[in-house]
Amino acid sequence: MMINKELIRDRLLLINDYLIQLEILSHLSKEEFLRDRRNPAAAESFLRRSLEAIFDIGRHILAKTGSIDMSTEYKAIALGLGEKDIINKNLSQKLIQMAGYRNRLVHMYHMISQEELYDIITENLDDIRQFIKSIEKFIENN
Repeated sequence: MMINKELIRDRLLLINDYLIQLEILSHLSKEEFLRDRRNPAAAESFLRRSLEAIFDIGRHILAKTGSIDMSTEYKAIALGLGEKDIINKNLSQKLIQMAGYRNRLVHMYHMISQEELYDIITENLDDIRQFIKSIEKFIENN
């Protein structure tokens, strides 16, 4: 089976849009970010949506290349992308961490502090940018 490049590009556009919104929020000072409850709520939503789209892309690529079954958990998707050299090993390890964070966002949202969200959007958005570049390169070459 062939990968659906249009589907992947659509997801990458979504991730890029969410990333822009997260970057806007990341330019606020910590005090400004925390002053308005809508900021952490927006950051959480855009981050969760980005992670969902990242793992949707990964699952699609691995399923279409015969490397994974559709029910595989997020950490296995991250590992599989690294093992298949679709992303580098360092990014694969970061995606494994993101998978754990995605699960916390979805299932233990009440345990994620607004300060933690701020730290993530000010320190870790490059990981998402790197994922976008890696997938763009992959679909260009396949």
